Amino acid sequence: MPSAPAPPAATAGIELRSVVKRYGNQVALRGIELEIRDGEFFCLLGPSGCGKTTTLNLIGGFVPVTEGEIWIRGRRIHELPPHKRPVNTVFQSYALFPHMNVRENVRFGLKMDRVSRAESTPRVEEALALVGLEDFGDRMPAQLSGGQQQRVAVARALVKRPAVLLLDEPLGALDLKLRQRLQIELTQIHRDVGTTFVYVTHDQEEAMSMADRIAVMNDGRIEQIGTPEEVYRAPSSRFVADFIGDSNFFAATVESGVAVLGDGSRVPAAAGEGPATLMVRPESIRLDPGGALRGRVVQTSFLGKHVRIAVETGAAEAPVIVALHDPSALPAVGDGVGLAWSTGDSVVLEPEPA
Repeated sequence: MPSAPAPPAATAGIELRSVVKRYGNQVALRGIELEIRDGEFFCLLGPSGCGKTTTLNLIGGFVPVTEGEIWIRGRRIHELPPHKRPVNTVFQSYALFPHMNVRENVRFGLKMDRVSRAESTPRVEEALALVGLEDFGDRMPAQLSGGQQQRVAVARALVKRPAVLLLDEPLGALDLKLRQRLQIELTQIHRDVGTTFVYVTHDQEEAMSMADRIAVMNDGRIEQIGTPEEVYRAPSSRFVADFIGDSNFFAATVESGVAVLGDGSRVPAAAGEGPATLMVRPESIRLDPGGALRGRVVQTSFLGKHVRIAVETGAAEAPVIVALHDPSALPAVGDGVGLAWSTGDSVVLEPEPA
């Protein structure tokens, strides 16, 4: 008989091995290989339909795996029902019981597990303190704001002390300022409890501000895994570069650290040879009278923290976007300008297919 597969390394909190998910003829996940470290704050990031929520649902046991295996802390769990997995989930909809007060909502899971009141009471109070709601235990959900209700949902999930907390766009229904505040609170809660967080979002800034590492997903595949800085500064594909932040793209031919653009301009490029797509972030481009790339300003926009300038060059696929933090030398619409950047600020990607 074939030997059983070896369990994952001890450092792996969660491991997905060759995981495929099909819904009839539709393939939602295409052989996912993923390892999430124990205690990590890990984000699944991508556009709608990319497979990130399906991945979360497979870990939680809400849908079955078509092919492959899922392990948590050295235990194969993909055949277990959700209630037998060391996992709990926080959804975008708070799903609080409206007839129960905050304390009863948080206690509910422990009650279902038949945990005694003597044990559950201090755990409930600890969970409420963790999310800053220790003085709200007697309130009903209708008496709470949206942010407070979401924190109750987090407390209810954490009170069971799961090995893994799954969060499916939990802040999506909140306004921007409240969402930003809860991002800070969630990262602090993660540091305090040390539980593995797996967080699904389509918001790149949310993922960049919270995650230890990010998996950027597209069409049922993982395009890149890395720290926020890695996926921003060194994207592995055109899709990642375009999805994470703002980017300028140039069709180019790279020769010994120089990229020759479509208009004949010779600009700095990182390592690579032959046909390529050159990517440069807006904040890496500077206005330089001696810059090899020439163009004309077609728009300026004041955005508070910086000024955004659009420059028509004829060498890029669209007007080149430049982010300037010093508006004192702001050119006017119609001015001719030179553009420049350092070699290390460019990324050479595979050329776009014809």
